[in-house]
Amino acid sequence: MGCFRPRNLAVFRQLLLAAGLVLALHAKVHHIDAKCEFDAIFNFGDSNSDTGGFYAAFPAQSSPWGMTYFGMPTGRASDGRLVVDFLAQALGLPFLSPYLQALGSDFTHGANFATLASTVLLPNTSLFVTGISPFSLAIQRNQMKEFKARVTQLRFQGKDTKGLPPLNVFGKSLYTFNIGQNDFTSNLAAIGIEGVKQYLPDVVNEIAWTIKVLYDEGGRTFLVQNLAPIGCYPAFLVELPHGRSDLDEYGCMTSYNDAVSYYNSLLKGRLDQLRPQLPQASVIYVDTHTVELELFRNPTHHGLKYGTRACCGHGGDPYNFDPRVFCGNTKVINGSTVTASACSDPQNYVSWDGIHFSEAANKAIAYAILSGDYFSPSFPIGKLCDLQPIG
Repeated sequence: MGCFRPRNLAVFRQLLLAAGLVLALHAKVHHIDAKCEFDAIFNFGDSNSDTGGFYAAFPAQSSPWGMTYFGMPTGRASDGRLVVDFLAQALGLPFLSPYLQALGSDFTHGANFATLASTVLLPNTSLFVTGISPFSLAIQRNQMKEFKARVTQLRFQGKDTKGLPPLNVFGKSLYTFNIGQNDFTSNLAAIGIEGVKQYLPDVVNEIAWTIKVLYDEGGRTFLVQNLAPIGCYPAFLVELPHGRSDLDEYGCMTSYNDAVSYYNSLLKGRLDQLRPQLPQASVIYVDTHTVELELFRNPTHHGLKYGTRACCGHGGDPYNFDPRVFCGNTKVINGSTVTASACSDPQNYVSWDGIHFSEAANKAIAYAILSGDYFSPSFPIGKLCDLQPIG
């Protein structure tokens, strides 16, 4: 797996943009159909890859969410597109419809089972505090199985299957995972790092079990993102206990980031153990953590300005995050009415709201994934698909 060199991401982004422009112009002139080995994406995750599932189930989102790309809230926890959106664009596929969205969905090229605040482990265990989504990975896995069963049934019955994929799509899809952050963070304040570490092996085992189930259902290509450096998130810098001695030279909390690295090593090791059991599958560990940590540490190297400061929030320097009033909300605090509003330049921020990435950061992460340098083992996504521009 390639080493992340701080200044190379910016160069790579410019090269890919240039290549994408050439490809787009070429396609317009010659009307070439792009080649891709993958006809669909099926995604499992939390708010980092939820394209509207949670808010389809619990409608509530309002502005300024979605302001950068969509111009309106779309159920995404960002000002614009997520990494999964960029991956779909690069493969020449439409944005994924949330499985829970009844109106306007098209599942021809996959489905998104991710929901905000989802965990890997079941949320009804005493391990977790309130505020966790009921749609755990086990629920998402069962939704996927039911989805396939219903598609199969409808096609065999000759029913109207408009908006549904063909039966052979399940073996020609990317199965992507971006989940585990809420398992890690939901109890940190209550039981501390050492307490959380006790159940992390169960988290990675559940991810491995889900991959095995999906393999038995016909899935063959699995991309599993590791955990982001939560010690750099503005929200956790405000909310989690730590001292000045715990902050590194970049302003991130060393102890929490070390614990994340421990989890990531567990995940990588578990996937290494799983791979021989699934001889026809590609099970890829995606080291997005390295990219995200670099963005927080050196935002200016990659065309950004602010690392550990939120764009949308309240509180000003240094983090612009107040847990009493979240992005887009208004509340009376100490007798004064305050609003957690969005900055005018989210394209300069790594963090959108203190907890989630901005579209600019998501795009940089997607570029790094598409480069193939962060896959373990190596996986030739650029050879299997004519990657499309994602500008």
